[in-house]
Amino acid sequence: MPYVYTRKDIQEIRSTLRKRMTVPELVFWTAVRDRKLKGYKFRRQYSVGRYVVDFYCSQARLGIEIDGESHFVDDQKEYDNVRGEYISALGIKVLRYTNEEIMKNLNGVLQDIGTHLP
Repeated sequence: MPYVYTRKDIQEIRSTLRKRMTVPELVFWTAVRDRKLKGYKFRRQYSVGRYVVDFYCSQARLGIEIDGESHFVDDQKEYDNVRGEYISALGIKVLRYTNEEIMKNLNGVLQDIGTHLP
């Protein structure tokens, strides 16, 4: 199987994404970093194949996507579906939340994620 995690060829992209996190991503990251969510380690902007997942917990094989408005247009929806199928085929469950959910109901989002952690 080819090397699919933390690929060196997209390291610069991941680094740029970490430096340019959106406000909802920063809010979420503050809530889960340093094993704050049930002791699980999350990484931000983690590559899986040629794709980058916003947040990833390797122990639970769980990816978290925080979607802004650009994810709700038809072309982006199709891209997200293809991307999701690829990531799921690797045995990774992906949970998606909107920016609004993060900003207005962070505790509910964290509780929901907690139900997917072993």
